[in-house]
Amino acid sequence: YPVRCDCYLYLISVDIYDVIAYSFNQFCLCLCVLLSGHQFSLLLKDPDQPENAKSLKVVIVGAPNAGKSTLTNQLLGRKLFAVSEKVHTTRSRAVGVLTQDDTQIILLDTPGLTTPIKAKRHHLEESLLVDPFESIKEADLVVVLVDVSDKWTRNKLDYEVLKCLALKPDVPVILVLNKVDLLKNKTLLLDITAQLTEGVVNGKKIRIRGAEKPHQKLAAKPHSRHTEEPHSESMKDGASQEGQDKDRLSPEELKALKSRRGWPLFKDIFMLSSVDREDVETLKRYLFEGAKPGQWQYHSEVLTDQGPEEVCISTIREKLLQYLPKEVPYSMTQQIEIWKESEDGVLDVSIKLYVKKDTHMKMVIGSGGHMITRITQEAENDLMKIFLREVRLKISAKLK
Repeated sequence: YPVRCDCYLYLISVDIYDVIAYSFNQFCLCLCVLLSGHQFSLLLKDPDQPENAKSLKVVIVGAPNAGKSTLTNQLLGRKLFAVSEKVHTTRSRAVGVLTQDDTQIILLDTPGLTTPIKAKRHHLEESLLVDPFESIKEADLVVVLVDVSDKWTRNKLDYEVLKCLALKPDVPVILVLNKVDLLKNKTLLLDITAQLTEGVVNGKKIRIRGAEKPHQKLAAKPHSRHTEEPHSESMKDGASQEGQDKDRLSPEELKALKSRRGWPLFKDIFMLSSVDREDVETLKRYLFEGAKPGQWQYHSEVLTDQGPEEVCISTIREKLLQYLPKEVPYSMTQQIEIWKESEDGVLDVSIKLYVKKDTHMKMVIGSGGHMITRITQEAENDLMKIFLREVRLKISAKLK
């Protein structure tokens, strides 16, 4: 489609099915925003890779609120993706690009794995059910993130995570135990590790004293905790699936996964706090060392594949999740009404929030407009840090 913008003629290749998904006005707005942004021109540039270039595509998966976006931001050294204490802050797959010397790491920050029932309860898009599973298919390395501060979930891998891993058992996987700074009793990390790995790391039995519970009745196996064997039974079970490139698991496989607590095919284990720069630097070095010779996918100046309007929407969503209670932020939608650069060089952005209930509207506005003012100011400050320029943000709300 030829599109005239700023006196230049662009020839844009657009999939007709993508066009159908939007109204004509929404499509034109989105296209003009992209064309006017420096980000879009960077994405069009050919990768400026050196000779002997290396690359690694990393997919980060985990249960909701495990800290995936926080870890991705820390690896990138800059906050690009929304973060909040509530679940499902990330609504679709986001790409972060980390380029250093001759190596490019592509980080795929996926939504927290969820079920159709939970997706309906939180008014979530279908992308939250699909994106993590699609991302696994193109990964060179999978990072499974577990929140060890949550005593209810830390001793068992999420069922949806296990499904992801079982779909592509041939892809290397590492386990990252996150939020260790919030764990008072650090010795619990040994027990958690033993359960999540089923006692096997990189094909060998790990030596952890006290990892097994008395009721497991493993006393009859004197070598179970002290010997290193290349392959355990659980390892063989996982390895038997290798080489199978299936889009879905059989009912028998799904049933078997429900009884599993861990995964015996982890290559390595990291224990860290994603808010600690030094901790994350160790993981970052590991990723760069694991990169293989391969073509870069992006220009070295690209940090993300997200357009500026996507970053803006997710930043505002972060504030809504942070300050509004329960289901209120999940039932709201946003629409960009104004996106333009003023004569004084400031980016003017106007966002309309559509609220479903009158009670929700009162919460959004707050006493004397305090709440919506606070959300606007904090989102504006974050956007100025992300875009490295002055931003004037206006947020209004409407009952719909």
